[in-house]
Amino acid sequence: MPQRNSIRNPFISSNTTAVAIPQGEGPTARRPSTSKGNRLTQFFSSSPKTKEQLTAQAALRSQINPAISAPSLSLPTISLSTAKAGEANMDEPPTTLFQPPSVAEAKRQAKADAQFAPLVSQNHRYVSKVSGEFPDPVMDEAPYYYLLTTYISYLVLIIFGHVRDFFGKRFTPENYRHLKPANGYAALNSDFDNFYVRRLKLRIDDCFARPTTGVPGRYITLLDRKTDNFNKNYQFTGTTTETLNMSSYNYLGFAQSEGPCADAVEETVKKYGISVASPRADSGTSDLALEVEDRIAKFVGKQSAMVFSMGFTTNASSFPALVARLSGAMISSFKHNDMGDLEKLLRESISQGQPRTHRPWKKILVVVEGLYSMEGTIGTSSTSLLMKAHSIGALGPRGAVFDYFGIDPAEVDILMGTLTKSFGANGGYVAGDKHIIDKLRITNAATIYGESPTPPVLMQILSSLKIISGELMPGQGEERLQRIAFNSRYLRLGLKRLGYIVYGHDDSPIIPILLYNPAKMPAFSHEMLRRKISVVIVGYPATPLSPLAHDDLDRLLAACDEIGDVLQLKFSTGIAGGADHLPDG
Repeated sequence: MPQRNSIRNPFISSNTTAVAIPQGEGPTARRPSTSKGNRLTQFFSSSPKTKEQLTAQAALRSQINPAISAPSLSLPTISLSTAKAGEANMDEPPTTLFQPPSVAEAKRQAKADAQFAPLVSQNHRYVSKVSGEFPDPVMDEAPYYYLLTTYISYLVLIIFGHVRDFFGKRFTPENYRHLKPANGYAALNSDFDNFYVRRLKLRIDDCFARPTTGVPGRYITLLDRKTDNFNKNYQFTGTTTETLNMSSYNYLGFAQSEGPCADAVEETVKKYGISVASPRADSGTSDLALEVEDRIAKFVGKQSAMVFSMGFTTNASSFPALVARLSGAMISSFKHNDMGDLEKLLRESISQGQPRTHRPWKKILVVVEGLYSMEGTIGTSSTSLLMKAHSIGALGPRGAVFDYFGIDPAEVDILMGTLTKSFGANGGYVAGDKHIIDKLRITNAATIYGESPTPPVLMQILSSLKIISGELMPGQGEERLQRIAFNSRYLRLGLKRLGYIVYGHDDSPIIPILLYNPAKMPAFSHEMLRRKISVVIVGYPATPLSPLAHDDLDRLLAACDEIGDVLQLKFSTGIAGGADHLPDG
């Protein structure tokens, strides 16, 4: 078994910040601080003090003779008056140069920082862009022991699940009524499909769908709950837990309750209301919807665009409109991100034609993702249709995957994406040439029967796009894009160096770590929650997010370091994190 170096949180900052506190006057002198941090700072100081300097400082300190009381610890108010030396001028009021924040202002700033972390250093910014050849991610494999025990664990769960169902259907049939037809009605659920839910997912159901309150920003507040019947039902305890949020797709941190986006949404509600109460084909098209569509089209580099009220509806209604349901279309898949396999499939489809008749296909639509939501890998092909559910607003200098690769948007015919992940809103969009979008407007079922996006959501999208493009709050959008790029690389590299197997490309904000054994999924989630960190676990990789500060990532890495040792999750050989290859044998 490969040997790994044990690394203990290598990302703790070593910088020491000194804060000067104003001193008051009183009879008692304050003893100089001799904390460990100050002693270390003096030890490593580049300008050592001579005996004369130390003696002078001691004499000055004895002359001042300070006494610090509780009221004197507040920040001072610095004033500048017109008084001259030796002359007191009490007539003119002083001019205030610095006023400490009030309690209300301090609480408001703390609330804003809890939703979107302030930028501590300009070094924590990075521009994500491909320069030269686009490398494939370094893939690492776990030892066969962990792979074998993972398969055995699932096998044991399935066997015990069937045993429990065998006896349960005979002794407690009331628990299985939804799986059997009754009184002429079909069963509500398929017995085979529901087996995974009741025998595997139910065991760890407390890790999923945890109720929250407030804004899902840098921190997220969980509503505490408990269960007395093994996760079948829950009861709220009436308490809450504030945790570091690594469980949302709030890429750029626009999910804020205050700020320019929230203010614009509030004004929109006053002007338009909360809904248009009509499909787009009837009276649901407003000037705000047309402005958002025009803005999205310019942002992605296309002639025209249309928006939808739901991301899933965008795909579910647009594909039938592009490829008619009754046309005899056939679906074929190719290996993940393998352009050689795609070329082989296209050659075969063109040469063989349609099944049975071998007539040539009238159209072939190639669909790929810009950024895959589970693996964290980035799509590498120019195709007929590119899905940008996760990549829009998360990659590239301007938030578009085309900028990331430096290619022309005209190389892709149609773009689809979601407006949820990076914009703090919901819904989706389709963009392309004007004649394609005009055709979709009259053939798309969601346009005719579906509800229109609400005005508050449209304004949230519009204001976010203005910030990203620099039209509103110049520089803020560029900073957010560069911060998520830095956080993505920093966290991914840190997890790799700790020994975790991490999938995806380096610039991807989706950072999945492999846990393998099913029993380690709830254990990992519970251990993180004990450390006040919220993560997502799924049957495959977990996905953290990034409107965070540098210290937040260090806190997460420290927790992963501890939990990885306890649960034995450090399967990696270290190659992906930059370690040398182990010698043969």
